[in-house]
Amino acid sequence: MSDFLLTTENLTKVYAKKVVVDNVNLHIKRGSIYGLIGRNGAGKTTFMKMITGVILQSSGTFNFEGFECTTNEALSHVGALIEYPALYPDLSAYDNIKLKAIAYGVDCDKKKIAALLHKVGLGDVNDKKIRKYSYGMRQRLGIAMALVSEPDFLVLDEPINGLDPQGIAEVRELLIKLNKENGITILISSHILEELAKLVTDYAIIENGKIIEESTREELQSKCTNRITILSSDMSKILPVIEAAGITKYSMTDNRTLEIFERVDEAGEINALLVKQGIAVESISVTKKDLETYFLDIIRGN
Repeated sequence: MSDFLLTTENLTKVYAKKVVVDNVNLHIKRGSIYGLIGRNGAGKTTFMKMITGVILQSSGTFNFEGFECTTNEALSHVGALIEYPALYPDLSAYDNIKLKAIAYGVDCDKKKIAALLHKVGLGDVNDKKIRKYSYGMRQRLGIAMALVSEPDFLVLDEPINGLDPQGIAEVRELLIKLNKENGITILISSHILEELAKLVTDYAIIENGKIIEESTREELQSKCTNRITILSSDMSKILPVIEAAGITKYSMTDNRTLEIFERVDEAGEINALLVKQGIAVESISVTKKDLETYFLDIIRGN
């Protein structure tokens, strides 16, 4: 069995000669929570619509558990909430889920629907009409409906967009629970990057329809770590000095720039140590890079 639940190969979508998704190759590991990061119009929603069978790709392929996703059988393992949940406002949550189950040809009795509602935190809504739901309640109901077919893979497009802090926290906890307790692999897009960082295990950054970076949470965290940046033409002299001081977590970005990822609060002491050794330091600074800053730096460079 492959480690990857979903892979795409040169997946492309063209609308009226405009390339919206451009030769995308993604590798979504089984059991992961995969974050798709991109600005509005970057291609996130179009990509998600293709892999859930809502629209057809212009070219390329995508494979679910090793099988090319061209049949309803393959797509029956995928649940999705893309853009906004399609709900009947004058019906109850129970009725909305029941209709979704009928449309999918899924046997969904009253007990199963009650369990789904309880799972997403709507166990006490009873016969309340959807038009009286808050936005957060509608989002949670949309997730419940995406779970009707008991999918292995859940695709969520901006599920926390428009929610208040409490709603965001509730959805985040729900997704972590679905992933850990039910073993559901999740693909989630969001522009609220700091929230995304609290739950995803892997990332891809998309810009102008192209994937410009794919990395694990650990890899991305290392790139976003605060660091001391030293600029000097005497780099060959600096390295022995910092290593003698016990500094091992560093990287040279070029022959004049050194980044140190530990003891960041000791920048002044490190500078004094270098000056004492007669080493010319052009500049030394502490750089604080969060996910948002890293994302903006990446897309500006493309």
